[in-house]
Amino acid sequence: MNFRSAILKLTGFYILIAMVISIIFSLVLYQFSARELNMALSRQNRQIQRMPMMGIQIGPERLRVFENTRLEQLEASSNHLKLDLLGFNILILFLAGGASYLLAKRTLKPIEEMMEMQNRFTADASHELRTPLTAMKTEIEVSLRDKKLNLDEAKKLLGSNLEEISKLEALSNDLLSLAQYQGIKEIPKVKVDFKNVIEGSYDKVKALAKNKGIDFEFNLDNAEVMGDKQSLTQLAVILMDNSIKYSPKKSKVSVSLAADHGHAIFKVADQGDGIKHSDLPHIFSRFYRADVSRTKEGTGLGLSIAKQITDAHHGSIHAESTEKGSVFTVKFPISK
Repeated sequence: MNFRSAILKLTGFYILIAMVISIIFSLVLYQFSARELNMALSRQNRQIQRMPMMGIQIGPERLRVFENTRLEQLEASSNHLKLDLLGFNILILFLAGGASYLLAKRTLKPIEEMMEMQNRFTADASHELRTPLTAMKTEIEVSLRDKKLNLDEAKKLLGSNLEEISKLEALSNDLLSLAQYQGIKEIPKVKVDFKNVIEGSYDKVKALAKNKGIDFEFNLDNAEVMGDKQSLTQLAVILMDNSIKYSPKKSKVSVSLAADHGHAIFKVADQGDGIKHSDLPHIFSRFYRADVSRTKEGTGLGLSIAKQITDAHHGSIHAESTEKGSVFTVKFPISK
């Protein structure tokens, strides 16, 4: 879609509407003014006709001059009015052109941004899907050319392919989750014990934490929120899983939940390398990975899904980087 062409077409449409309104207004104004001038002329004629009755005598020659003068003034006033209205419409044309262009650009801007986001998403998704497929294809082709391929090597190949398939499965699941929450303004909600959600979410990532020797430290208060339990569980799992991936071995992750000023505040803090300040504004974007050295970890969609879930629950999520690591904070209104 050529947005420049669309902007120009929409600008022309707005200008046409503005000029039609301006011309109609000018015609109405001209008719009204001409009517007023004619009425003034009629009043003058009546005054002249009453002059003999009032004892005022005007000669025929003087009356003719007076009549010609009045007609010339009437014609001059009419011509001035036409010129003024023409100048007014020309001014309206220029002003409407500028205003219409800005209005058209503003009208189409959300559509342009949506199309750019869609194209970028398609390109990123294609790249993420192509990478494991290319790896699998290359390994299989190389193995098929190897006439001395034995059983152990075949098993190793299948194991490697299985890893790539797992990546594709994780990516497809994340894409489905992202599509599920994309653009949702409201989500069906019930009263949910957020403390229970966090504890249940930890059970899903406990094995990953154990494999890296990472200890979880919990400080959870009771807090109930209105939301979808499955979505909130997915949010908690994403943040905990993210902290495990980007934490060094045998480190600690702190998870807290507190009720403060009508909000449930959920925090996950790790002891990793932190996030660059230049990356912080982008970490919730799809397929964005803040650290190039970590591109093999995850699909790059987790935090974007977390953001979508938070927005669907009318909450907020933000990240900050400290000397001791990264901290993700989520706020939800407490159920009353």
